[in-house]
Amino acid sequence: MNELFSDEYFMKQALIEAKTAYDKGEVPVGAVIVCRNRIIARSYNLTETLNDVTAHAEMQAITAAASVLGGKYLIDCTLYVTVEPCSMCAGALGWSQITKVIYGARDEKRGYRNFSIEVFHPKTIVKGGVLEDEASELMKRFFKERR
Repeated sequence: MNELFSDEYFMKQALIEAKTAYDKGEVPVGAVIVCRNRIIARSYNLTETLNDVTAHAEMQAITAAASVLGGKYLIDCTLYVTVEPCSMCAGALGWSQITKVIYGARDEKRGYRNFSIEVFHPKTIVKGGVLEDEASELMKRFFKERR
């Protein structure tokens, strides 16, 4: 399914960001934030480039989206991210009151579900596994090349 404005369509946009990160030697995680079927923020991991452990794709996207919207709350927005958010990013997303979080691959080691499943705002809808194989394969290839 690749209908316009579907979860798969927007996750493919996040995968484009992840591939950019991969090409730059960053851990290949990409994110887009969508509001009313329009991408308002695109980002990828920048932890190596910025020498900043907080420069995850989700954090970069939250900052950019808040700037576009002119406020700190991301109500009526959806984050598409290629890998399950870590607890730091999930916490920030919770504070932003984002409406939906859609992720691709599960992060077995550092994903938020290993630490707290109640970190998001109570009204936030979370869905995993969208284009999981593509996101997972990109991560596996990245780490295999660096070992």
